[in-house]
Amino acid sequence: MDLETGVNQNHVKRESWRAILTLAYQSLGVVYGDLSTSPLYVYKSTFAEDITHSESNEEIYGVLSFVFWTLTLVPLLKYVFIVLKADDNGEGGTFALYSLLCRHAKVNSLPSCQLADEELSSYKKDIISPAPTTFGATLKSTLERYRVLQRFLLVLALIGACMVIGDGILTPSLSVFSAVSGIELAIGKEHHKYVEVPLTCVILIALFALQHYGTHRVGFLFAPVVMTWLMCISAIGVYNIVQWDRHVYRALSPCYMYKFLKKTQRGGWMSLGGILLCITGSEAMFADLGHFSQLSIQIAFTFMVYPSLILAYMGQAAYLSQHHVIENESYRIGFYVSVPEKLRLPVLVIAILAAVVGSQAIITGTFSIIKQCSSLGCFPRVKIVNTSSKIHGQIYIPEINWTLMLLCLAVTIGFRDTKRMGNASGLAVITVMLVTTCLMSLVIVLCWRKSVLLALCFVIFFGTIEALYFSASLIKFLEGAWVPIAMAFTFMIVMCIWHYGSLKKYEFDVQNKVSVEWLLGLGPSLGIVRVRGIGLIHTELVSGIPAIFSHFVTNLPAFHQVLVFLCVKSVPVPHVKHEERFLVGHIGPREYRIYRCIVRYGYRDAHKDDSEFENDLVCSIAEFIRTGRTGLNVNGEHLRKDFEDLTVVGTPSTHISGVQLCEDEDVSAELVGTSERREILSPRVTKPKKRVRFVIPESPKIDRGAQEELRELMEAREAGIAYILGHSYVRAKKGSSLFKRIVINFGYDFLRRNSRPPTYTLSVPHASTLEVGMVYNV
Repeated sequence: MDLETGVNQNHVKRESWRAILTLAYQSLGVVYGDLSTSPLYVYKSTFAEDITHSESNEEIYGVLSFVFWTLTLVPLLKYVFIVLKADDNGEGGTFALYSLLCRHAKVNSLPSCQLADEELSSYKKDIISPAPTTFGATLKSTLERYRVLQRFLLVLALIGACMVIGDGILTPSLSVFSAVSGIELAIGKEHHKYVEVPLTCVILIALFALQHYGTHRVGFLFAPVVMTWLMCISAIGVYNIVQWDRHVYRALSPCYMYKFLKKTQRGGWMSLGGILLCITGSEAMFADLGHFSQLSIQIAFTFMVYPSLILAYMGQAAYLSQHHVIENESYRIGFYVSVPEKLRLPVLVIAILAAVVGSQAIITGTFSIIKQCSSLGCFPRVKIVNTSSKIHGQIYIPEINWTLMLLCLAVTIGFRDTKRMGNASGLAVITVMLVTTCLMSLVIVLCWRKSVLLALCFVIFFGTIEALYFSASLIKFLEGAWVPIAMAFTFMIVMCIWHYGSLKKYEFDVQNKVSVEWLLGLGPSLGIVRVRGIGLIHTELVSGIPAIFSHFVTNLPAFHQVLVFLCVKSVPVPHVKHEERFLVGHIGPREYRIYRCIVRYGYRDAHKDDSEFENDLVCSIAEFIRTGRTGLNVNGEHLRKDFEDLTVVGTPSTHISGVQLCEDEDVSAELVGTSERREILSPRVTKPKKRVRFVIPESPKIDRGAQEELRELMEAREAGIAYILGHSYVRAKKGSSLFKRIVINFGYDFLRRNSRPPTYTLSVPHASTLEVGMVYNV
């Protein structure tokens, strides 16, 4: 028995290691495409103008030393061994850190948060309040007390998100243009300028035009392409080291950095903006953490990517140390001059493929960050298409895709050289890293409950390195660095206006909502005729009755026999389990047949966009009725203002033993319940187009009132669902400041009119929609 147990354990270990190594291999194509193509442009950007390559080789050795230590300290030490551990239930990225801080310090920016959200299994995971006497407790209470600090934290996260979007515009242009620039050595100096830019534009257009197909169709090619590229540059690096300078390893000593700065002085400091590009794409290791695992990303970088990049940079430095005069003076320093002439054409092809893969990864990451911003109420609603039902996180946003393409083409045609593109990309990259460093220092204290001294050491050590590179990038404001600032500023304005307008609109809803006492005063019929069917009233409120409903009741002669107030909202966790998806409860007594249903999604969850959502919704209400939770009693003994007793109900797939909904086109056959389950059928005389039935378990028994309630719900579902939507027009109220009137009346109104409606994810049929306008004076 012991022997068999040991064999089984070894088998499990082999399987787990096989899975980890498979993930590590796959991560090469998704995570490291951008980082692995950096040797294409680092030396070229560094020696573009600020410093020259002299006979003493102090410059090239100094740059190599900077590249080595930057790669070692930032991607390897900071990200691989520290930041990757700060995951939010397996997810990474700027918003994952912000979400983590929101839950630990309760500084949530979402106005629709509830106490029930804190009971989510993924919400309260690993949350332990710091000891009252610690600095962490003081910091937590300070953040919770001052709104200005909460807004600053949100703005910091949004700056990081805006720079990621800017990187999504600049990186494809820089990577593809740098890869294509190798054609200069193949076709000659006279013709390359007529080929480089058009060919880059064609590749970029093709790249963005194919986005709607999703990467899952060609994703299996990504890892082999990047692995081939890494093996190629490391082999060329080894060849150049052996062939030209076997002692180049001495340049890895930090003393060469000192010699470099001592000789070049201001020029050397300014050239750090080019050296910075060697860590472009490092943030992807953290941002794409949700697709893989910590260990797989650590293995891939430590044992494959990092050694390959170091060998590639050492090989280029070895070649350049023996070649101070290049035949093609306009291409003095670059990647392709160090490639043996016979290999240049195949390496060019592999480089272009690797650049496309790297660009694809950053584009997908841009889609992901915009989806997260939209989920947290910080970006206008956009159409989100899930391109793969199997691969998590594969999404496509048409509006953003074409905007990115136009901006990429504008950057490529406007700059037409790697120097200014590199300056722009470098500033975007280092800003995201600085934001991550600042947020990580808070995570160390609040989430990890470590000493404030440790957090200070972290932010001082890595912050100093990144601030040095940031200053070198910022000094080149007029030489391309203005582009990411302008882009980030534009996206920041859009995000802030949308967040502010949405917050004011929600506050208006809360202040003008109708009390439950008003509803009880109308009686079970609500003072109007109740007709067959389900009325689905979409609202952003999680409690109380929206003012739009009283508007409906006042102006409409009839209403549906079953009313459901539906709220689809996001919570500050990456994923909500299906078992915890729905919150269902009665509004008023049972005989009113009015329900509230809150559908909760994480900021990385895919929203259902088909008819299955309707069935899940109705089934969840039916399961709530079956379990016997009736909310408020008839006499309203437990009634408090806007109080509603909500129950957590999972999707039908999570309660197989509960109520299931079936729809039959052919109703001529007799339907008989089995001994284990019985069916409640709709007693209709005429043949409907579609018969709906609830299949409920035999045990436990349900009372007669619940059976009648289920029957009415089934009849209503069979009659159909009507969507009642409130179309809001937000205006600044009289007496508002000029700034507020401009922001609300023009900025927010423009964004609202050009964004998707709140119910776009529900695929609301036009024939079943009732929409009424209402002016919000905020």
